[in-house]
Amino acid sequence: MTVARILADKGRDVLTTQPHRTVKEVAAQLASRGVGAVIVSDAAQAVLGIVSERDIVRAIGTGPSSVLEEPVSRYMTAKVTTVDESASIDRVMELMTEGRFRHLPVVENGRLVGIVSIGDVVKRHVNTIDSERRALRDYIGAA
Repeated sequence: MTVARILADKGRDVLTTQPHRTVKEVAAQLASRGVGAVIVSDAAQAVLGIVSERDIVRAIGTGPSSVLEEPVSRYMTAKVTTVDESASIDRVMELMTEGRFRHLPVVENGRLVGIVSIGDVVKRHVNTIDSERRALRDYIGAA
């Protein structure tokens, strides 16, 4: 199973924002869409950073009282780990575990083409295990 397959199943819609948007605006985007991260990108869909709910909570907890009115670029993760569509689920799980993050942008030729979350990966992994279990049960039952 590859990232391309996950994107084919779930779609390629990605929530993005610009670096000058305020933390408050980005928090409202996350809340209204019910997602855990937003990609900070430019007009050419290049990934400039990522902001998660965790980043916003940390900013509020440690920043000045005006943090909600500050640009999200101050609190985004600028060094973003990405994958391309050929990456395997095992590789995605490895990157997420090592980096301790839950969202992984998918980039092809320098452009954002999708995003994979830990929920997407776990869902596919569980489905694969369930399919293997059923196949083994059917094989044993037919023997």
